[in-house]
This record gives sequence, structure tokens and C-alpha cells, in this order.
Amino acid sequence: MNKKLCILLIFSKLKVIKLLIDKYRMHNLYAIFAKFLNICKQVSGNLVNESGNIPRRGVVPRFSDLEVIALNMTSEAIGIDSESLLFAKLQEYRKEIPNLISRRQYNDRRKITSSLCNAVRERIVKEMDEGEDYFCIDSKPIEVCRFSRSKRCGMGKKNFEKTPSIGYCASQGVYYYGYKLHALCGLSGVIHSFDLTKASVHDIHYLKDVKVDYSNCTVIGDRGYISAQVQLDLFETANIRLEVPYRTNQKEWKPTFPAFAKARKRIETLFSQLCDQFMIIRNYAKDTDGLFARILGKISALTILQYINYKNKRPIGRVKYALI
Repeated sequence: MNKKLCILLIFSKLKVIKLLIDKYRMHNLYAIFAKFLNICKQVSGNLVNESGNIPRRGVVPRFSDLEVIALNMTSEAIGIDSESLLFAKLQEYRKEIPNLISRRQYNDRRKITSSLCNAVRERIVKEMDEGEDYFCIDSKPIEVCRFSRSKRCGMGKKNFEKTPSIGYCASQGVYYYGYKLHALCGLSGVIHSFDLTKASVHDIHYLKDVKVDYSNCTVIGDRGYISAQVQLDLFETANIRLEVPYRTNQKEWKPTFPAFAKARKRIETLFSQLCDQFMIIRNYAKDTDGLFARILGKISALTILQYINYKNKRPIGRVKYALI
């Protein structure tokens, strides 16, 4: 047999083996969990103690807080948003994860560790996108249930401040019952901050939180953020320049700067990724804290996949290819 042909056959076989290994790693839940846990350990630093837990009194849990966070990110990254399905798959890895907690404990501790999860996510964001001066802002409707079931929905009924409400989505032209996700991202596509409010809360109110945490920057939004008074307040208090497109019926109408119009699509792409790969519009939560923990897990999973691409010097937006 020709020597070149033999070499080509060997290389083709090695390529097939590599693809099979990559495919196995992509679908191996424990391998992804271990990878995410290692990243969380490197980033967390002084947020946790040596055992990976938030310092607190009482019995030290054997399944650490960082492991809870890593497991939450893993399930969302591979598209398992059902806890029942997740723990059914985890039965295959009993030897690798001997201290695995029960489904009920996982559900409770995921809510308790949400602040730690967000702190770890913010440190990852800071490493990827520190020093950003331009941001994009937008909101996304989070529907809890249909109107026909809104009166029977028990979410947030014990606390009026957390009760869902009726809101209007201008882009889809529909009313919905639930909450509204506000997000702020950099031009590279990394979500820096986000918040969950009632659906009836206007988008412009989220800017009150933005001016507390940010300064000396430019924020690009859509027409929902038009307000001369708010623009002036942001500029005077925090030196934040709010750029929004003019409405066609405004007297001082000016064409939108093309670079800003293109940059604003970045956050719309992120929302599309959250809806497609991370299924953010699907809701299995029974209370507001559970809903926030799920949304935080999805955004954190998106961020850690971007971080893997960032470390491997790939385009960070290609999150579907991060684990290959």
C-alpha cells in the first residue's frame, strides 16, 4: 500500500477518534460538571472557605456550595432544565459524585447560594470584559402563565412586592402575565448586570440601578428609554451618556448613528441565545425565588461558556461550540 495513503488513513482514524472523544465529553455530564467546578474554584477566591462553602455556623455540608453552583450551571449549559431529569441522569455518576445531595436539598440550596453564584459570575465577567465603556440595555418578558390561569397562580401571592403582574411587550405586540428581565451587556456580548421586576414596571426605571453601579460610560438603548429628564439626570449624576434612537414624530429628529444601531443588536442576540439554547421562556418555578435562581443559573451558564471560549481564544459568542 502506498505510504501516503497509509498516513492519510491513520490521520483520518485519529480525527474520527478525536471527534468521538469530543462528542463524549460534550455529553458526559460529570466531565462538564468537573470542568465548571474547577473554573468556579479558580474564580471564587475569598468568597468561600477551603471546603468550598460560604463561611457559616453549623454542620459543614459534604456537597459544597461551589458544587451546587457548578451543577446548576452544568444542567443549564447542556439543556436540562428539569430537576427530575437531572437527578435521573445523575444516578449514572454515583461513584464520581459520592456526596450528591437529594433533589429537595438541591432545590433549596440553589436558592440559598444564588448570591454566591452571582458573585462568581461577576468575577468571570470582570476578567473577560473589564474596562468596558459602552453598554447595551434592553428588557425581555418572562411569562409565568397564561391569562386564563393568572388568578389561580400562587407565585408571589404571600409578598405583594414579588407578585407578577400584567405587562406589554412592544416588540411582539402582546400582553402577558409575569415578570420582566432587564439586562446590561458590553459590546463583546457579556452580560454585566441584570434584574427581575414586575411586568408592569417600565424599562426606564432600571436606569436608576445602572447609575448607582456604573459611571463615565455610554449606554445604548431602544426607544423605550427615551426621556430627556432621565438622560440629563444620568449625565449629571454619573456622567452616563444615554443614546437612544429618536421617534419619527419628534421635532428634533435625527438619524440613528449606524454604529449604535448595530451595537444594540448585541443584546438582542443574547436574548435569542437565552431563549434558544437555555430555554429561558420555559418556567417550572413555583415561587419568585425559584424563578430568579433558575434565571441566574441560565445567565451564569451562558457566561461560563463565554469564558471557556475566551480562554481558548475563540469567538465568545459561539456558546454552542464551547464544550466541543
